[in-house]
Amino acid sequence: MSHLTGGFLLLPDCVASTVASIKTVTLGCKVNQYETQLVREGLLGAGYREAEKDQHADLCVINTCTITNEGDSKSRQIIRRMHRENPDARLVVMGCYATREPDAVAALPGVSEVITDKREIPDLLGRFGVVDIPNGISGLDGRHRAYVKVQDGCLLKCSYCIIPTVRPKMESRPHDDILNEVRRLIDNGFREVILTGIHLGHYGVDFNKGKPKTDWTRLSHLVRNICNIRGDFRVRLSSIEATEVTRELIEVMQEFPEKVCPHLHVCVQSGSDRILRRMKRRWTRKHIIDRCNVVKEALRKPAFSTDLIVGFPGETENDFEDSLDICRQIGFSKIHMFPFSPRRTTPAAEMPDQIPGNIKSERGAVVKQLESQLKAEYFESLVGERLQLLVEKVDDSGTAWGTSCRYAQVKIDSPNVNDNDLLDVEIVSARDGQLLGVK
Repeated sequence: MSHLTGGFLLLPDCVASTVASIKTVTLGCKVNQYETQLVREGLLGAGYREAEKDQHADLCVINTCTITNEGDSKSRQIIRRMHRENPDARLVVMGCYATREPDAVAALPGVSEVITDKREIPDLLGRFGVVDIPNGISGLDGRHRAYVKVQDGCLLKCSYCIIPTVRPKMESRPHDDILNEVRRLIDNGFREVILTGIHLGHYGVDFNKGKPKTDWTRLSHLVRNICNIRGDFRVRLSSIEATEVTRELIEVMQEFPEKVCPHLHVCVQSGSDRILRRMKRRWTRKHIIDRCNVVKEALRKPAFSTDLIVGFPGETENDFEDSLDICRQIGFSKIHMFPFSPRRTTPAAEMPDQIPGNIKSERGAVVKQLESQLKAEYFESLVGERLQLLVEKVDDSGTAWGTSCRYAQVKIDSPNVNDNDLLDVEIVSARDGQLLGVK
């Protein structure tokens, strides 16, 4: 629900005019970026305009993050900065930090409203004069690849994670709403859609209650339906648990090799079974490795990326070496490394044997070095392969850069390449962390 300050709320007739201007800022994950875009499109559709960079805005919307202590700190910094730069603006703050610490957010300078529940977004827009509440987005400001939120909420209780506290309700979006949104994005020129959610692999779980297993809706069904949409585009899956990469999902990836990117971001967090148990994760290192091996057998040179926490309470050198080992065995080309950040009210924050900051830093440096090595090895294996490339930047000389289907940046030199082209290119070399290709 909304958390108001100052005893009043900005009414539509005060701001909803063709001259009212807005600024939006987003911290955190793809879901946050999607939700900010939803709010932005609703306001623009009601007659608001984007404030120029050097102009003050009438309304600022800040979408916050609380995944780590750093997320909290950055959220507060952004709120204060937006107030300094837009001293007369109304500041509306939403997002996970706003949900977790609404009173602290409300006390920050300039904040007029705190949205503590993402399900209140339609009501928020209505209060600011939006009559036609958008059911999905039409674009993603400044990006070539569009995020599509397909579900919200997480039912798991990992001992380190605050997200189930701030997004506790599991809710999947209806197929038709998602498919219509994907069609709209394709019609608007997007060549890649990235399916995202708080727990992507649990898409459809809420639909399946009380139904026989033969009638369940799974993520694989959604991906297949998206692949059957006409158009020259591709779909990518965002973060997913390795054990939720089901055989049915792998079959869809095999069936539509030109549509589904052979890249999976599987959440490892640790390679130590002992630490995984302390984290209250639901799978072992063997489960993760075995599932990734199934993917390797089914797809040609798939790309894997991951999240890894270093310095979890009680993590020994042997535990850390297990994490390095699982990264080597799977061959991650990208590792999002996070030093453990204790979140108040989570069990891990109260565990004994907290790891000193200097050890976290040392282990983090080792992970970064390993990541560079694994990335170089994977990129070298792609030399001679043909990859699908989405062009995201072209300079005056005809040099172009973009993201390949395997989540690797590729540079090509060609005078006949345009921004947003979806091309098949041959990889001719790999150096300095970048692939070079030719049409």
